Amino acid sequence: MAWYKYGEFLKQSTGDAYDSEYHPGVAAPHAGVYRCAGCGREIGIAQGHTLPPQSHHQHTLAEGAIRWKLLVYADHRHGSEHK
Repeated sequence: MAWYKYGEFLKQSTGDAYDSEYHPGVAAPHAGVYRCAGCGREIGIAQGHTLPPQSHHQHTLAEGAIRWKLLVYADHRHGSEHK
């Protein structure tokens, strides 16, 4: 679970970017914190950098395949609005 101290620096969003799942080894479409939909492991990554490969961590059969979902978008454009 992602943690934060200063809530005034976070905004809630209902954008579609948070609903997509991304396969291991693809470029991250957004900078931020991604969470594995199967096991809950989290990573921070820059936009365009490669999401961790399948060998990054192991899953049980119950957890299914590794798939990353955007959890927290890191807006690097000062003062801009996001989805």
